[in-house]
Amino acid sequence: MERSGPHWGEPERVARFRCEVLGHVVPPPPEGFATWGDFDRSLPPERQGSAFACIGPSGVGPRLYFQRVPEGKVVKNRLHLDVRVGTGLVGEERLAALEAECARLIALGAVRVRLLRADGNNESCLVMQDIEGNEFCLD
Repeated sequence: MERSGPHWGEPERVARFRCEVLGHVVPPPPEGFATWGDFDRSLPPERQGSAFACIGPSGVGPRLYFQRVPEGKVVKNRLHLDVRVGTGLVGEERLAALEAECARLIALGAVRVRLLRADGNNESCLVMQDIEGNEFCLD
C-alpha cells in the first residue's frame, strides 16, 4: 500500500510517532533556541520542516534522524525495525501482547498490515506501517 497526501514528508510528525513507538524522546533544541519551532523558523523557508530527530531517553544509543525527501515511498523499506513487545512470550499470551501494542499504535496513526503466525521456526509477529507507510514489525 502506498501512502501519499498531507502526511507525506513530515519529518517531525514521523519522529514524534517513532518516539511514541520506541519510548524515545525529542532532544533539546540547539543552544540559543527555546524550542524546535523557534529553531525551525530561523531556517530559510525551503529548509523549514525538512528534518527532525529523536533519541533514547537516556541519551545513549543511536539517534533516529528523519528528513523530507522529494519522492514518496513506493517499494520495500531499506531499513526494517522490529519493535520488541512479545519477547519471551509464546502462543496466545504473545498474540495478546502483540494485539495490545497494535491497538495502541493504530490510535497513533499506524496501520495493521498482517499477522504472521508462529511457523515452527519463528514466533508470531504483526507487520505494521507507520504514518508514512514504512513497514515495521511488532515482534
